[in-house]
This record gives sequence, structure tokens and C-alpha cells, in this order.
Amino acid sequence: MSTAPSAEKTTEDEPQPQNGFDRFFEITKRRSTVGTEVRGGIVTFVTMAYIVILNPIILSSGKDVAGHSLQFAQVSAVTALTAGAMTILFGLITRLPFAFAAGLGINSFLAVSVVGQLTWPEAMGLVLINGVIIVILAATGLRRMIFNAVPLELKTAITVGIGLFIAFIGFVDGGFVTATGVGSPPVGLGESGSIATVPTLLFVLTLILTGVLMARKVKAALLIGLLSGTVVAIIVEAIWHLGSKSAKNPDGWSLAVPALPSQWFSVPDLGLVGQVDVVSSWGRIGVLACVMLIFTLVFTNFFDAMGTMTGLAREAGLSDAKGDFPRLRSALIVEGVGAVAGGATSASSNTVFIESASGIGEGARTGVANLVTGVLFLLAMFLTPLTSIVPSEIASAALVIVGALMMSQIRHIDLTDLSALIPVFLTITVMPLTYSIANGIGAGFISWVIIRSLSGKARRISPLLWIVAAGFVIYFARGPIEALLGG
Repeated sequence: MSTAPSAEKTTEDEPQPQNGFDRFFEITKRRSTVGTEVRGGIVTFVTMAYIVILNPIILSSGKDVAGHSLQFAQVSAVTALTAGAMTILFGLITRLPFAFAAGLGINSFLAVSVVGQLTWPEAMGLVLINGVIIVILAATGLRRMIFNAVPLELKTAITVGIGLFIAFIGFVDGGFVTATGVGSPPVGLGESGSIATVPTLLFVLTLILTGVLMARKVKAALLIGLLSGTVVAIIVEAIWHLGSKSAKNPDGWSLAVPALPSQWFSVPDLGLVGQVDVVSSWGRIGVLACVMLIFTLVFTNFFDAMGTMTGLAREAGLSDAKGDFPRLRSALIVEGVGAVAGGATSASSNTVFIESASGIGEGARTGVANLVTGVLFLLAMFLTPLTSIVPSEIASAALVIVGALMMSQIRHIDLTDLSALIPVFLTITVMPLTYSIANGIGAGFISWVIIRSLSGKARRISPLLWIVAAGFVIYFARGPIEALLGG
């Protein structure tokens, strides 16, 4: 008899929704308000807005196998479009405050590694296929099963390795690290061992400023750092007229020359939407190479997104003891759709951004925050003239900071077990040293299976890892194998 009053009391104490909008998004149920959600959505956008600048700088810097590059303004427009649409879609379907944008691991992989072998439409075709695979895995429940099968050490090492890879790209694009042109050492500091150019000096200053802002926990530190560095760059260019970098002008700016645009707003150029080719890549580089590139894309998308969503749900107080959170399967499916959308628009795979934690810190608990963030991204499409003035040396500082943040995950790895340490070390170091995420993942998986099994821990290795490791062995030996088959 005592249970009935208790249940009735619980029902009475539970906050009641004010209207249908409140009921749909569970605003009152999650102890939030519309005002709090709006504020959280704005904060999330401000902390993520740098991607509208950074993503086009990364993607437009890579020339494909046909010698073509993506136009900065077009990439900026589709970056904002895809981020806005996916953030709103995720908010409506999952009612969670996790915002979307182009992932910084995959866009770097595309610009540095993939388009050296394929055209941009073909590369984006692989991104689209990767997204379809992720959607299928999520819908069937296989995505969670695979996620659980891969050891935490390797999951974390992949994130750390991608962080170092991104940071290395930042150092190179910023002019801080350059090729020496000799066998040893292959790379060096700046020009002839010193920071000899003004753009590289501004890279260093922007890096330090952003680092200080982040250390002092200033909101939107990355965006403030980018904007501050750009303002200084515009002033420097107005005074010294450094111009574009070339063989005759090695002290100039690598990509964009910082100068105020003739117009501040423009109708977004969405010409890249639909510029995707899912067929030609298979004939250009072969089935095996395509399969391994798609595998790398899936893995990069796979673990980064699941880890990010789990962490954000925990921070928002929406997850249970197992790390599950409301509408988990729907969230995983929509995240896969983000990759499909990113490939279809040439914005690169879109995924959940850890910067959503800033909005959660402001109190965001529902998808209403996503609606606000998404609308702001869509409005940002009309500001592409402003994004084009940011020089790559300034944007590169943000890459280094993002890489440092990703590297901090290494604290979750137990480095006292040498059978785990060596595969982790290989995963992390091979990525930046070979300029390839795929090589790092492959080295980690192969070494994990061999070292752990020969250390008496074979029974702890999932059969899935054996299959993946065997696939990477074939991938690394694909040159001789293709030559043998061709002969």
C-alpha cells in the first residue's frame, strides 16, 4: 500500500511540459528553458564558427590527381550549409544538443592523401560511400558491436595519432616546419633553421595567443585567436605589401593574401553541391586501394563520433552507467547521414563536434540548442567574403591547437603494458611521419594482433581484429600483389 502514494508523489513532482514544443524537445523534463537552450546554441556556434574558415582552407589547399583545386568561397558556402542542415536534422530527430560540422580528421586525410590519387568528385564519392556504410552499420546495431570489439587503447591511439597528424599539417602550412631537401634531416625549422618570414611569425603569435586564451578558459578561444591573427595580418599586409608566396617572393603569404574584401555579404555559391562521383575511383586506382581508403574513412568517422557523443552525453547528464543516452541508435544513424551529406556537397564528412560541450556548459540539454546553432550556420553562408581573407598561416595555428586537444586523450591509455604500448606508439607516430591516417591505423592493428598474440594474450583479441589486420597486410603489400596479378 505504501508504493501507490510514492508513485503518485513522483508523478506530481515531475515537471510537466508547458506545450507541445516543450513536450517534443523535453525541455522542462530535462530541467532546462527555451532561453537557456537559445543561449547554449549561440555559444556552441561561436565556438564552432572557425570551421567555416578552416575547412575551406584545408580542402582548397589540395590539388587532385587532375591538377584541380576546390574554390575557397564554394567550400566555405557548402561547409556552412551542410553544418547547418545536419545540426538542425540531428536536433529534430534525437532532441540532443550535439552540433555537426566537417570533421578535421577526414578533411585533412582527403586533402593530403586521397586527392593525390583521385579527383575531388571521386574522393567525395568515397566519403559518400563511407557514410552509407556507417548508416547501415548503425541501423543494424553492428556499429556498437564493432566499437565494443576494438580495444580502448587502439581507439584512443587513433584519436591521438590524428591529432598529431593535424598538428603536423598545421606546422607545415604555417611555415614553422619545412622540407630541407636533403636526406637528413628531412625537415627543419622555418627557413634554414630559423623563423625568417613575417607570416610564420604571425603563425607563432596566433598559436601563443590562442593557447593563452584556451588555458584561461575563454569562450570561443579558437575563433578569437583566428580573428585576432587575421586582423594583425591585414594590418601587416597593408603596411609591408608582402603579397603571395612564390619562388621569387618566398616571404609572402601561402594562400590567401589578407585584405579587406570589396563586399561583406554575398549570395552563397553552392556549385559544389552534387559534384560527386562514386564510380570512377574504382577504375582509376583499383578495387583494393578503394576498399582500404573507404575502410580508413569509416574508421576515422566511426570511433571519433561515438567517443565524442558518449562524452557529450555524459557531460550533459543524459547518459546512464553504461554510457547509453536517449535515442542512441537514431543518433548513430544521423551521424552516418552527416558523412553522406558531406560527400554530396563536397564539404567533407560531417560529424558531431566536441565544441558542443561549450553550449552544454551554458545549460543546453535539448535539440532546441541545435536549431539555434544550425540557423546561425545557414546565415554564415552569406558571409563567405569575410572567410576568404584569413591566410593559411593564421588558420594553421588553430590546427595545431586542435591537434593538441586531441592528443590529450593519451591520458586514458595505460602505458605500463608494453604489449599495448608498442601498437599504440606505432599508431600515433606512423600517422604524422608517413602523412597518412590509414598507415597509422594499419600499423597499430597489425602490431596489436601480432604482439598481443605472441605475448600469450591471443584469446583476448577479437576475431574482428584478426580480419582487419589481415586486410591491412594486403593493403601494405598491394603494390607487389598488383604487380604479381598483373604479371
